[in-house]
Amino acid sequence: MRSGARLIPLLLACAVLWGCEAEKEPEKPEEKAPTEEAAPALALSPVAFADLPGWTDDGLDGAQQALLRSCGRITAQPADKEIGTPALETTPADWQAACDALAAATDAASLKAALESGFTPFAVADPSKGDAGDQGLFTGYFEAELTGSRTQSDTFATPLYARPGDLVTVDLGLFDPDLKGKGVVGKVQDGKLIPYPMRGDIESGALAGQDLELLWIDDPVDVFLLQVQGSGRVVLPDGEVVRVGFAAHNGHGYKSIGRKLIDEGELQAHEASWSGIRKWIEKNPDKAHDLFAFNPRFIFFRLLQGDGPIGAEGVALTPERSMAVDTGFIPLGMPLWLDTTRPGVTEDPLRRLMVAQDKGGAIKGVVRGDFFWGYGDEALAEAGRMKSKGRYFLLLPNPLAERVAASS
Repeated sequence: MRSGARLIPLLLACAVLWGCEAEKEPEKPEEKAPTEEAAPALALSPVAFADLPGWTDDGLDGAQQALLRSCGRITAQPADKEIGTPALETTPADWQAACDALAAATDAASLKAALESGFTPFAVADPSKGDAGDQGLFTGYFEAELTGSRTQSDTFATPLYARPGDLVTVDLGLFDPDLKGKGVVGKVQDGKLIPYPMRGDIESGALAGQDLELLWIDDPVDVFLLQVQGSGRVVLPDGEVVRVGFAAHNGHGYKSIGRKLIDEGELQAHEASWSGIRKWIEKNPDKAHDLFAFNPRFIFFRLLQGDGPIGAEGVALTPERSMAVDTGFIPLGMPLWLDTTRPGVTEDPLRRLMVAQDKGGAIKGVVRGDFFWGYGDEALAEAGRMKSKGRYFLLLPNPLAERVAASS
């Protein structure tokens, strides 16, 4: 497979480029932009903690857990390793003192004191957007909860598949440095890399007989939703909870079935939530297969052990403290102060400390975030309603803050 750069045109023709995913990919390593020059600017302006809207109102419940999970990931790496982004370069050495102070905190007051002494807040803006550069969109996501079994039956008839052995991923950066961060996915047939089967083919039995079924689920709509979310919990008949997470995808681009139903006049825009799509499918069960097949992207899973779900940083996410960001700008593990509004038609503020611990294919832009709500019906409802305008402030560890301030 790695015989030289002459294979690149063939590879590009044979499979779909990475980077169009809508689901979370918890275990996929962070992909950086090919060069620093290719990254759009990130404007940072220092502010005081007193300038953070609602700073004194956050009780910081759950925040220390989220912070220390990221600290453990960061400080376990070599002190001089580059772990930032082209827009914001940092190393574990920048974090050691601040993380030590966070770990020593024993209550909310001492945790807040550690944050105020070890970090400096910076307002974030996209300079290409002028006066509106500090504003962005904040959506929500959740951990799906499904009902399933380890064995197939009439009730549990829809499988979750493990990664197939013939699925091949190719890092094009190994062939051409200009393609760093790009890749193709497919399988080898007769010595050639060809596209992997699409969702419709897989759901029609293309992988049957390969013993890839991890679990069997009672609702195909829940399985589709799990594929969009990328990870979830499966409750078995005896009450045991099994966590599953992203293992791989089939290389095809994501297409929204909600958008398809809107474009075809089947649903109005305000009806195209998951509950609205589910109601449409219940009324049109004979059309469900074709609707799902419209999205050719298919996700393969793996069983997870311990806490979860796991975000792109490789740590367990904390409900209402973890956020997915655009890792082309914001380094994973970065604390940030969120200033937005609660989901739905409301102006009630949602202001709290968050930690950048995940990413998503739809999360693109300097000021853009996906708020992790946890699992269950309430989390689903909040995530489905959340399309809030707002802003955030990065909390930079002081050594990094000093460099940023000196260079501005």
